[in-house]
Amino acid sequence: MRKPVVALVGRPNVGKSTIFNRLVGSKLAIIEDTPGVTRDRLYGTVNHGDYSFHLIDTGGIDIAENKFNDEIKGQAELAIDEADIVVFVVDGKEGLTANDYVVRDILVRSGKDVIVAINKADTKLFKEHQYDFYELGFADYVCVSGEQNFGFYDLIDAITKDFKEIPEDYEDDVIKFSIIGRPNVGKSSLVNALLNENRVIVSAVAGTTRDAIDTPFTYHGEQFVVIDTAGMRKRGKIYENVEKYSLLRSLKAIDRSDVCVIVINAEEGIIEHDKHIAGYAISAGKAVVIAVNKWDVIENKDKAMKDFTKDIRNNFQFMPYAPIVYLSALTKKRIHTLMPMIIKVYDNARREVKTSLLNNIIMDAYALNLPPTYKNKRLKIYFSSQVGTCPPTFNIQVNSKGLIHFSYERYLENKIRESFDFEGTPIVLQFKNKGEQ
Repeated sequence: MRKPVVALVGRPNVGKSTIFNRLVGSKLAIIEDTPGVTRDRLYGTVNHGDYSFHLIDTGGIDIAENKFNDEIKGQAELAIDEADIVVFVVDGKEGLTANDYVVRDILVRSGKDVIVAINKADTKLFKEHQYDFYELGFADYVCVSGEQNFGFYDLIDAITKDFKEIPEDYEDDVIKFSIIGRPNVGKSSLVNALLNENRVIVSAVAGTTRDAIDTPFTYHGEQFVVIDTAGMRKRGKIYENVEKYSLLRSLKAIDRSDVCVIVINAEEGIIEHDKHIAGYAISAGKAVVIAVNKWDVIENKDKAMKDFTKDIRNNFQFMPYAPIVYLSALTKKRIHTLMPMIIKVYDNARREVKTSLLNNIIMDAYALNLPPTYKNKRLKIYFSSQVGTCPPTFNIQVNSKGLIHFSYERYLENKIRESFDFEGTPIVLQFKNKGEQ
């Protein structure tokens, strides 16, 4: 299933970043009174009841002369293009301006569903302007206050009233894996090497692939779909920094995948953006494989492999269970190592453990290493069971989940991994007080 995408757009300083933070539930966006401070799109995931969607925050669209305005406008247009629904944020305190009408015209041309969020509706001046906003000509209006935190349930209801998670066109037994990573690490070349045919355009220019491309194929009698995430070309013009645009493409592909292949460029090494993309895959609970591409250009490969593996483990400490394969999409050297690893981590993400075996492992681990006391209380474990897969999820009944320390949780996870093969997949431990549902 793919989560819908919602974009926040509007002129500068209307409170988009404050609304973004309220909806996402964390202060990811920079908030200042200086117009235009949000120059790049930010991404977050909103979870509300049974609904979940990606949220994009954009820089303000301004018709005044400023060296950033063309870039910001381009980014906002890309965000609108990617979005299923657009939330048009206006300022209830100041009323409509020429910039608002510029944004309105862009949205009308886009043909997207638009909800007008009238921010700062808690101010006295709002009453002077409240009916002016209907001049924009849209159907849905919601009054909110980012500062006072009201109106957001109404806003989420308006966003979610008509959408559902978008179903896939493939059967459940089809294994879907995405090739994700920053542009120009060789994702399209890797797809071509796997398919052994040029089904995807390959270019040395970063960002040649415009859209995520699904390619069904058969491997050893099993059905697969490989999802090649896109770069950043849009109508022949580059609108923004490559890394920022590729992130949303990766988010969409991650949602739809059973397994995420995180591609790293052996020539350039690991950069922060590689870790960001991997972090999203783990947060989504997906099985992962790290593929180090362009290995053909590396000299003294045995030593380099040891050093690179150490570097990966240091930089990706949040997923020490991720397997690493070294290959070259260009020469197809070691390309045969990737598909078996994808299948393995896919199977591991679906692995089910018998309740009796799981309890034996957990209770033995508990007896071997008793947790420390806290305020004269010690954690007690009563019963454990697996309650889900993809990722494997375990309920552990305890006397008080407030006594769980992250280091002891990690200890129990390691004991589970020592006993059962969960290579390549995150696992989730849910601690419940005895009797808690």
